[in-house]
Amino acid sequence: MILLQSPSRFLLQILQDRVLSGEKGVDIDCHTVEFDDVRYHIQFSMRNPKVMVLSVALPLPPPEAILYDGLPLGAIEAVKAAYGPVVQILDPPKDGFDLTMKINLTKLPPDEEQRNALLTQIASVREVVLGAPLKLLLKHLASKTVAPNVDKLVALVHRPNESFFLAHQADKVTVVYPMRFQDSIDIVLATSFLQEFVEARRTAALNNAPSCMWSPAPPLELKGVPVDALNANAGFVTFVIFPRHVEGKRLDKTVWSLLTFHAYVSYHVKCSEGFMHTRMRRRVESLIQAHFSDLPDTVLQALDRAKSDAEKLKKLVHGASLKRLVEPERMKGTRIYEDYNSNILADVVELSMMVWLYCLVDDICLAVKSTGATQVKQKQNRTVLVYFRMSLFMVEKN
Repeated sequence: MILLQSPSRFLLQILQDRVLSGEKGVDIDCHTVEFDDVRYHIQFSMRNPKVMVLSVALPLPPPEAILYDGLPLGAIEAVKAAYGPVVQILDPPKDGFDLTMKINLTKLPPDEEQRNALLTQIASVREVVLGAPLKLLLKHLASKTVAPNVDKLVALVHRPNESFFLAHQADKVTVVYPMRFQDSIDIVLATSFLQEFVEARRTAALNNAPSCMWSPAPPLELKGVPVDALNANAGFVTFVIFPRHVEGKRLDKTVWSLLTFHAYVSYHVKCSEGFMHTRMRRRVESLIQAHFSDLPDTVLQALDRAKSDAEKLKKLVHGASLKRLVEPERMKGTRIYEDYNSNILADVVELSMMVWLYCLVDDICLAVKSTGATQVKQKQNRTVLVYFRMSLFMVEKN
């Protein structure tokens, strides 16, 4: 398992380069985006090369999340406590951003180790701002108290228009994630991943880890939450955090792990999907190689000829002579005749691939018949021909 790093590598590299550049510098005005739609605007001026203006835009909050002047609970206090006199908060922030800070690099500590630690902390501004309410509640948990003037159930934004929930008590904090994914394959993989995640927690080596539960329906802690906020297609994951999980240096690690849990799952789902695709491609290649190694030369020549014809047809489809692929009188009134650069191009590309498949099977049949080496099933040839005719019918229909 790979854990995401808190500091932005791009932002950290810019800070380190500017510190090492001395009094020399160039104007910098750039934008960068991190996962979960956290955006940065970085500005340096040659007139004052040691002062950086950093603007941060957070994910769009859902209706159930409560913000204070556009920022999560305790964000301003967390920024001041983390950066001290090095950072000055500008009010109001720049248009389109939730927080704008002026960072004076001349006020960094002279000690190299402390300076690098503070630069890393500045590059971790995402954790400082978004994790401020979570850190506040967990600090009270470490002292076994309840945060005053805070609802018993708190919704914290972590992705655009999505939030996770905290039910805090003096002896424990329950964290619930509605897991949402857009792609149908991601939903299946994430559901399987989360169920295995819960099973792995039951091993003896993880007895001290927070308890983890998965359910397809909302847990009881989310009673009274608006229905729109409970729309989860991959179930609900629940963690129970106890004081021992937030003692000392464990606090920052726990905050970051909880804040990026959805990104952590998404990352591993995409990696698993890519790994499976790679394995399938390798398997198909090995099967094709093993299958075609015993075929006569005439069959291999037919394959090469069909592939060459498909490439020529693909170039013709993407060229400017698309109208000449069809008969004008027969295709009048269709999308191909009227607008050959429209979305129908995708259908024609698919049609061209079906033509290639048909030619491929037909050439193989002729080659095998001429050599008498084996016999290709006519059913396969018929299936491709039917698919070709169906594709042609769909194009004409559209």
